[in-house]
Amino acid sequence: MYDSLPLLSSEEEKSAHYQHTLRAIRHAIEGETDWTAILSTVVCELHHRFEYFHWTGFYRVVAHELMKVGPYQGGHGCLTIPFSRGVCGAAAREQKVQLVSDVNEFPGHIACSSTTQSEIVLPLFNANGDVAAVLDIDSDHIDAFDAVDERFLAELLTDLIPLAPSPLF
Repeated sequence: MYDSLPLLSSEEEKSAHYQHTLRAIRHAIEGETDWTAILSTVVCELHHRFEYFHWTGFYRVVAHELMKVGPYQGGHGCLTIPFSRGVCGAAAREQKVQLVSDVNEFPGHIACSSTTQSEIVLPLFNANGDVAAVLDIDSDHIDAFDAVDERFLAELLTDLIPLAPSPLF
């Protein structure tokens, strides 16, 4: 089994923990082709390996500028998010990482959970360069995420690009 990384870990501890986590995820999904199984495994591994992740999940692009929740771990997520709303929408629309230290200061933040205080959302692209999904991670701590989280999560999503589906619409 593995330990869950606490919030107040050093940069070195966090980097080492991410390296171990990414190796475990790569091993777990090696050879897998089912997109739902891959996303579910990624979410489960991340959610349980970081103490400060209280909601971890994907919002998948299902129609033009529209995302649906899942797979995810944590409390109930918003079921549908348009590209025009919230942190997830901004990540998909702008096609760039959204690192929000205090969600209460983010214009248009969608409060799917009243306990969320900070959030990191990264776009996941397919091989055609289209946004296939976003990875959304929430914390009930202010300023929980930093450049280390962004670097390793982006590396993980880069691994998934060849596996990500093209839109069906």
